[in-house]
Amino acid sequence: MFSLKQNCWFIKKVVIWRAVASIAWSVLLLPVTTAVFVLLSRFSLFHPIQWISECTSLLTASTTIFTLVVLCGVVLMIGFFNLEFYTLVPSIRCSRMSLLGTVLHPRQCVHSLVYCTMGMLVMWCASVTIGGRYSTLGTPCRQSESGEFVTCLNEYHLFLLLAGAFMGYSHSFLGVVQNMYYVSFQPIQQYKYPRFKGSLPAVVKGSVIQSLYSARNFAALYFFFGYVPKTWIASTLNLQIDSSLQPLDSLTGLLDFSLLYHLAISGTFLYLTWYLTVLLFRIYVTEAYSFPVQSTFTEDAEQCLPKVLTEKNTSVMKFLALQDLALLSQHSLSRRREVFSLSQPGGHPHNWNAISKECLSLLSELTQRLVAHQDAVASNGRVKSQSASIDIRSASSSSSGTEDILETPRLSVPLRTPGSVFKSSVGGAHSALTAPFTPDVDSPFSSPAIRRLVGQQNPHSPWFGTVQSPHVMRRGPKLWSASTESQTNGSPLASPATIPSPPAANQKPSFLTQWMQNRREQVKSFLAKRVLIVYLFNKLPEASSQALFADSQAHIWALQGLSHLVAASFSEDQFGVVQTTLPSILSCLVVLLEAVDRHFKLPHASSKPARTICSMGDSTYKTLRFALRAALKTAIYKITTTFGEHLNAVNISSEHRKRLQQFLEFKE
Repeated sequence: MFSLKQNCWFIKKVVIWRAVASIAWSVLLLPVTTAVFVLLSRFSLFHPIQWISECTSLLTASTTIFTLVVLCGVVLMIGFFNLEFYTLVPSIRCSRMSLLGTVLHPRQCVHSLVYCTMGMLVMWCASVTIGGRYSTLGTPCRQSESGEFVTCLNEYHLFLLLAGAFMGYSHSFLGVVQNMYYVSFQPIQQYKYPRFKGSLPAVVKGSVIQSLYSARNFAALYFFFGYVPKTWIASTLNLQIDSSLQPLDSLTGLLDFSLLYHLAISGTFLYLTWYLTVLLFRIYVTEAYSFPVQSTFTEDAEQCLPKVLTEKNTSVMKFLALQDLALLSQHSLSRRREVFSLSQPGGHPHNWNAISKECLSLLSELTQRLVAHQDAVASNGRVKSQSASIDIRSASSSSSGTEDILETPRLSVPLRTPGSVFKSSVGGAHSALTAPFTPDVDSPFSSPAIRRLVGQQNPHSPWFGTVQSPHVMRRGPKLWSASTESQTNGSPLASPATIPSPPAANQKPSFLTQWMQNRREQVKSFLAKRVLIVYLFNKLPEASSQALFADSQAHIWALQGLSHLVAASFSEDQFGVVQTTLPSILSCLVVLLEAVDRHFKLPHASSKPARTICSMGDSTYKTLRFALRAALKTAIYKITTTFGEHLNAVNISSEHRKRLQQFLEFKE
């Protein structure tokens, strides 16, 4: 219990205080952005002295101070949402229907409603600051019949308020579509101020462009449907509509340069305030943190690097620890010596064992994921061979029998079918890791071969319990040609001639079961012909590949840290703690490289996505698979160039030795 409380306090110290610091700086920047907005809203080219004097008096007015207080509340709420919804692993939707379901989720609807409210608050502050015809919702007007003064609806003020609600919803919607809450770590570390200074022009440009897009879309929307909210609000608040003024839901009313100008700069002010809060949060959260490698006191052991690397509940701490590992492996000689040191008393390399075990566990988990995905793609009626499973088992083999020597984490179950991989090795068929690329067996367009493969067969089916159909087996294997189970049991591989025949006729399904299956197939064939259904349910081309490597930044750091530590051990490891685990490390890297190479041979895996311009959504996750492949080859080259011909004395398989020889000869 004490360890858990200490760990929670440590997480709060690192993460919460960074978020608080980012919000504080966002609040401090509000007067600057507000002053710029005041200057632009009261801009007068032909009366510069009057313009400056009006802006000066407005900045010191009580209304401006009150609007700053309201804006501070909005910034606090934005900062809370950033802390609540941020993620280090982006949510990638593999179909348009999945994206639509996320947008219509009740939690997302509440999120959009809150952002609409905050958008209206910001636009109210902007309209009060601009003043003039935008200042209040009600304005006195004279009735044409009686000549009396009554309170009429100020449509200009209402127009800005509704525009703020529209921009708030657009921001919430784009947060889902563009993964705006995804926080990525920079490959090159910078201090906070240079990074903020370098990102500021892009943020300003993105705010202007997004404001223009939103103003255009809202103007078109108000042109067609503006009469509805205007009439409803006027009747609800008992306000009259001034018929002497040109309505804004008409073409002549919208072609007002002053109105469009104030709408554009107000939208820019709104987006800039929110985007700066997001930018500062990203800068502070991803700042490098130096963890102690080992601690003298027991109560501080939970804050050490080997312990934090195994953190499961808070992913940001794990990412910061892996980032620190990659940095210390390259730039800190004293901390590398602590990694290679032995415990006293006992003389055990606990630091190196814990760090290398966690890195190898991450890389092995990625290998299992890639193999599972390749099995799912190649599961159109073909049986796998032993090549993939042999490589993974060889990577998991121990280099010696002592208990102090680290082993690469073995697969918990043999890779027999993609169904077994999905259910056992990566946390279930619909776990968070496999959900983006697991075959959707409940989809009306899933094939019977996929459903048989993942284990959801009908027990009454005539093929239940058999291996494959002889007609399917006749096509031969595509990527694999044998099963792992036959190797494990030592039995010869089954040939098509020895495949058991279908069950007897007395085990046929009942009439009701057959009728239900026929109706289901008819419904599926009917829906498959509908263009809209196919458009919504079809898988997006690159989504599965992007989802596989969504968290690959952690694997990139693990590769960098492990390879640089192994290379540094050639001259710095006085006790030889790294050399005992070198076979497992090399085998793990080679197996992962083979899995990555197979993945890039799949359709759409090697196609690079188009760059998004002027968007606060971080799209670096779309190219993580290319960064991982480059980091993996760099890691192997780092080890092979350091050890050279000494690698011939390492106890690894002949296949892995041949692959490493290509790196030694610089043929990769």
